Amino acid sequence: MIRKRINTETAIQEAAFEVFGKNPGASLAEVAKLAGVGRATLHRHFAGRDELIGALAQVAMDELDAAVEEVVKDAQSYTEGLRFALEAILPLASRQMFLATEAAAHTGEIADRLKSDFAELVKDVTKAQAEGGLRQDIPAEWIARAYENLIYAGWEMVQNEEATPKQAAGFAWSMLAEGAKP
Repeated sequence: MIRKRINTETAIQEAAFEVFGKNPGASLAEVAKLAGVGRATLHRHFAGRDELIGALAQVAMDELDAAVEEVVKDAQSYTEGLRFALEAILPLASRQMFLATEAAAHTGEIADRLKSDFAELVKDVTKAQAEGGLRQDIPAEWIARAYENLIYAGWEMVQNEEATPKQAAGFAWSMLAEGAKP
């Protein structure tokens, strides 16, 4: 078995996702400890908490975007694309939740990208409505917010070991599709 060795910066980021996912107020010392590095090493890579949070937000957004882009390329409709995207996001829901809960991520370039991503989701919902896959009497913004909140519900179920990511995605899609079905 070949083991892939991750670099120090990636180890710090992965530790930070885990630590902040459990306790958003955790210290950088806790992150360094889980990453297996000293605080000085952490600070050589990230000057402070805000810089680390910004890097984590960028990583989370890049990973989510890549996962969604990969699965939607085979979708036959916007409705199917939304379902595929949900299935791709749920295994990465901890990244989505980090973006939703970390206040520092909502400034500058990160905030602009989050707004752009939400606007894109609303456009996709609107197109799914136009093709008859989702109800047209419900505002697209409402359905998009419900979509995001169903990701949160799925993430909670996975965190509580009440469902696998695949099961949670199925539950979330069933709820959305049945509740927003024409």
